[in-house]
Amino acid sequence: MKIVAVLALDNVVAFELAVPGQVFGAANLLAATPTYEIRIVAPGRRARTDSVFGAVDLRTDWDLDALTEAHTIVVPGRAPTHADPPAKVLNALCDAHARGARIASVCTGAFILAAAGLLDGRRATTHWEHADLLAQRYPQVEVDPAVLYVEDGTVCTSAGVAAGLDLCLQLVRRDLGAATATDTARHTVMPPQRQGGQAQFIAHPAPADTDVLLGDTLQWMNANLHRPLTLADIAEHASLSVRSLNRHFRSHFGTTPLQWLLNARVRYARELLETTDTTVEIVARHAGFANATAMRPQFVRQTGVPPLTYRANFRAAHPPAPISAQNPAALSSTATDSTWTQRGSRTGRLRLPLRP
Repeated sequence: MKIVAVLALDNVVAFELAVPGQVFGAANLLAATPTYEIRIVAPGRRARTDSVFGAVDLRTDWDLDALTEAHTIVVPGRAPTHADPPAKVLNALCDAHARGARIASVCTGAFILAAAGLLDGRRATTHWEHADLLAQRYPQVEVDPAVLYVEDGTVCTSAGVAAGLDLCLQLVRRDLGAATATDTARHTVMPPQRQGGQAQFIAHPAPADTDVLLGDTLQWMNANLHRPLTLADIAEHASLSVRSLNRHFRSHFGTTPLQWLLNARVRYARELLETTDTTVEIVARHAGFANATAMRPQFVRQTGVPPLTYRANFRAAHPPAPISAQNPAALSSTATDSTWTQRGSRTGRLRLPLRP
């Protein structure tokens, strides 16, 4: 089990405190074997939520010493944003970082990481309204106010509260792979992946508006990643002009239709590399790239490593289950492509054959 410790200091923002439990908890629900143990950690095992959101007294089973066992520590923001945390909290975070724990902040939780010195010399982000203050108070931090989240080694920061969902989902993706992260996003009713470098400044229309305008088209794009879709093709399916299509995509997702399509193709390529033994060339073709050479730079840009390295790293961290534990149907199933080998997923789900 990977222990996820969520730090609750006095005046913690209630929504941000709940974000990690929602994402990592959903990942647990979707796994054949739960992966995460989620702990709310508070000094003295007590804390109080921010009164702006309705003050609530919290009592938990976990004191600061629980941070010594945590694989991941998530630090939500609190009010006031710039208040210095207790020294014992900063020391506990530094000790956890020194032993290799992964530490992430949600929104203005970045101020707590900065106070501990964990952001010194690193690139980081926070809510855009507080970015200038973070930069002023901690000039040794490279503050980027225009992105959703930043991963800098084992220290991660996210922007506004919703971006905390994106960052936690990215951590699930790192731990359990693209397929589980996509299922977790679907369960949580959030986009399967918003890139960390995506702009913070995104309008969020009512869900019904999104469903009517883009929902069917997004499903169609995902089902046709292997086809050479053009901007005109997408606009025609959405019954919008190219100009209106671009405007709606930027409003909803902060990116263009073609960039969204490219991200989806890389995401699908990751799933194929994680769950099959087929060649990179075949993976590239079925993910919608002309060949492996065309896929490689886009894949490296989003994951930081080439496709074969990604597959090797993933399998080193997630070895296949013993045959007796695998789904017999998955072991006996075959696919239409002779180069496709089904491995069975860690959750025991069947993998579908490659798209024709």
